[in-house]
Amino acid sequence: MSEKILIVDDEQEIADLVALYLENENFQVVKFYSAKDALHCIENETLDMAILDVMLPDMNGFQICRKIREKYNYPVIMLTARGEEMDKVNGLTLGADDYITKPFLPLELVARVKAQLRRYKRYNTGKEQPSDVLIHSGLVINVKNHECTLNEKPLSLTPTEFSILRILVEKKGNVVSSEELFHEIWGDEYFSKNNNTITVHIRHLREKMGDSFENPKYIKTVWGCGYKIER
Repeated sequence: MSEKILIVDDEQEIADLVALYLENENFQVVKFYSAKDALHCIENETLDMAILDVMLPDMNGFQICRKIREKYNYPVIMLTARGEEMDKVNGLTLGADDYITKPFLPLELVARVKAQLRRYKRYNTGKEQPSDVLIHSGLVINVKNHECTLNEKPLSLTPTEFSILRILVEKKGNVVSSEELFHEIWGDEYFSKNNNTITVHIRHLREKMGDSFENPKYIKTVWGCGYKIER
């Protein structure tokens, strides 16, 4: 059965174009031009991904993303206007996994959709990983079940946050650059030096873990190099 993807964009031409490209890749697509109809779909249908425009007439994409994250952990991609950097930061902070700016190449969006779904499926089908359970200083990551606890309290992580934390714990003691994290998670070549996607996710992880930027217990920033978790 092919994955079902929700598209929400009040620009009908864009929604229809994205739907056409995804359907050509054998995805099931449900599309809406307003938030109200989309929210009804989210509550009543089983979805595998959502693609949300930030600017909608009745509710913005951030609010829809927040609603999704109250119950679901499937990937969310935000569509933002070119140059609206705060849109990107806000979307990632609220639990979005990726963003793409308008105008965009439809094939680039398709590539990002496939990368997100590959990663999501990998951690939600019980496929065997190099180690099913990772443990570090009160942090327990169950890769197989996509569950994470810190000092026996559950951490509610998005798929991207979970992946970043898993990679850092697997490579603890070693510095992992933003480029390495980006390519390992997304598996594509859309990273640029100005891309702050990883930075925002790291910040959000620290907030959820109660980790300090100035004196971190878990995720340490190595300036000019990347991030590491000490052994």
